[in-house]
Amino acid sequence: MNKLTKIGSVIIILVAIVATCAFKPSEKKEPELPGIKFFHGSLKEAKAKAKKENKLIFIDCYTTWCGPCKSMAKKTFTDKEVGEYYNKNFICLKMDMESGEGPSMASNYSVEAYPTYLFLDSKGEVKHRDLGYIDATRFIEVGKTALSK
Repeated sequence: MNKLTKIGSVIIILVAIVATCAFKPSEKKEPELPGIKFFHGSLKEAKAKAKKENKLIFIDCYTTWCGPCKSMAKKTFTDKEVGEYYNKNFICLKMDMESGEGPSMASNYSVEAYPTYLFLDSKGEVKHRDLGYIDATRFIEVGKTALSK
């Protein structure tokens, strides 16, 4: 190869590298799944968000070993209508009662069975509570009851 051919090859390679870096292929977004979109944060942060948005806080108090808790997560919380209703009306929070701030919350709110559903105002006062496995249709009714109090 002569000197001019080598320079041309280097330029082509550099252009290819720059083009590859500059034009990153668009990332595929995962389709948004139906159901409740749970807030990822502490109870304190959820209270602040609830106050700002003038909403109640819905808390799913669960444990990792609880069968009805797993059924709620798999069936009821993933239901499209449940998600639409709860996402519109509540700040939704999941709390493992055996880790993080869960044990103190279980003590403070007298959570003794799982799953327990707490509906709190932005001050942390209980407005409604329910428990056990609840199907999607009835779970929307539970939310409506909480809002009416």
